[in-house]
Amino acid sequence: MGAPSLSDNALRVLEARYLRRDSSGQIAETPEEMFRRVARHLAAAETAFGTAAPQWEEPFFEAMSSLDLLPNSPCLMNAGTPLGMLSACFVLPVEDCMEGIFDALKLMARIQQAGGGVGFSFSRLRPQGDQVSSTGGAASGPVSFMRIFDCATENIKQGGRRRGANMGVLSIEHPDIELFIDAKRDAVSFRNFNLSVGVSDAFMEAVISGRPWTLRNPRTGRAVRDVPAPVLWARIAAAACQTGDPGLLFLDAINRSQPTPALGPIAATNPCGEVPLLPYESCNLASINLTHMVRRLGDSWSIDWAKLASTARLGVRLLDDMIEASRWPAPQIEQATRASRKIGLGVMGFAELLLLLGIPYASEQAVSLAEEIMHAIQEEALAASQDLARERGVFPLWTQSIYAQREQPLRNATRTAIAPTGTLSIIAGTSAGIEPLFALAYTRQVLEGHALVELNPVFVRYAQQQGFYTPELARHLAAHGSLSGLEGVPAAARAIFQTALEIAPEHHLRVQAAFQRFTDSSVSKTINLPTTATPDEIAHIYRRAWELGLKGVTVFRYGSKPSQVLTLGTDEAPHEREHFARCDPHGCKL
Repeated sequence: MGAPSLSDNALRVLEARYLRRDSSGQIAETPEEMFRRVARHLAAAETAFGTAAPQWEEPFFEAMSSLDLLPNSPCLMNAGTPLGMLSACFVLPVEDCMEGIFDALKLMARIQQAGGGVGFSFSRLRPQGDQVSSTGGAASGPVSFMRIFDCATENIKQGGRRRGANMGVLSIEHPDIELFIDAKRDAVSFRNFNLSVGVSDAFMEAVISGRPWTLRNPRTGRAVRDVPAPVLWARIAAAACQTGDPGLLFLDAINRSQPTPALGPIAATNPCGEVPLLPYESCNLASINLTHMVRRLGDSWSIDWAKLASTARLGVRLLDDMIEASRWPAPQIEQATRASRKIGLGVMGFAELLLLLGIPYASEQAVSLAEEIMHAIQEEALAASQDLARERGVFPLWTQSIYAQREQPLRNATRTAIAPTGTLSIIAGTSAGIEPLFALAYTRQVLEGHALVELNPVFVRYAQQQGFYTPELARHLAAHGSLSGLEGVPAAARAIFQTALEIAPEHHLRVQAAFQRFTDSSVSKTINLPTTATPDEIAHIYRRAWELGLKGVTVFRYGSKPSQVLTLGTDEAPHEREHFARCDPHGCKL
């Protein structure tokens, strides 16, 4: 096959972050050579199981170079290089002692230098003012120690190419929870962290019934004080309205579906929330480009279910090989990852697929299609993992898993996860993850000191074919990013090309819930809100997310951050530099 068909923006991103450079800093490979490097490195893992590497090198190369399937960024960057770390995301424990805290910090630095993201639960750390027996002094609390992690991340540029990303989680029972909730409200702190409060069903029920909520010292387990649950709830919503953080992790929902409950509860996720992990586990991710899973019939498009199935099966094999082919930042990470062999096959381009099919994002048809697509991927991923179990054996922790009880041999403890696919979607030339279009024209802050201008090509083609693409329309999009307020646009086009801020939160949530129903891990999704959104509206969104059975929820009120990754319209001035932010999925590196 020929060279991959890449947009100018895709080439800029690849040149800035992905393509290998020589000793003088000059680019030393083409995109085609990059895909070949990755395919060869992953296929070499097949030899450990008695399969000739060339047998799978070509299928891997063809899937990537055609942009049908892309692995996570660290794999594209590091496969076949001395760095060699391929996993995208990790969860590290933070123990309640100085050695444990700084061991986690050191390992975080190693991971971030190689391009990975890290999630932490700080819930075990004793609260501010608690006794420190070794010195007789008072503890500074988890938020204080988080500042050290944030500062370190600020000064580590991953692999020389991008800044790091973290997830910080604190239990709703922790006595310092108010400090954590308000941690970003000064608009300068924790710019390298996404923050999520770990909440339980019991807390949500206390909010609904108006009961007091008990905060407990994690060191002793003793009650410290009671706080009205609705007051904490309102505080979370107010902070999220102002800053985009904290989001919520619904820990009971996460642990109800966790595959190895005998190993203990999951308390943290990767930076974007789509992969709940036990301490020291990592996850390898890949995303299917849904806009390539279609075929044209006359003037219309339909889903090519056979291609989707074969791509999903190939993706599972590629990801299992990624575990074999990876180098690891620490022995305990290799041990934990190989023990569960968790992988996360997901999708990108869902919004653009809907555009091709003429389906509005805010519709029952979109929700039904989301379920149908993810159910198909889930079934194929399960079958592929069963096939690999027969070829290679079950994952080592299988006997302690829920699958042993079902007598269901599997190679991978989890198979699916929906990542945000920020830069991957630029490379693939499609919409990010399962997000609606952020705008029909926008400036994306994706490279330090630079901005990429993007005009949605599907909309341009549609408007030209329907005869309403005019210079006035182009100017309007450049200034506003959407069709709102523009005359002469057909009603059908307005419905199909609604943008993220024009779609009601309930529709955002229902699409997320549709994908979550058939996803092993979790779903990264942002509920985009207009500038006028209120804390009460956010509180309602958070409650609905829990009612719908989601594992986590994130909101972003447009304009709530002094620096955000996407800005409406193409005539905005670039910001001083890119900062990772979960509230904008296009900022994610996965």
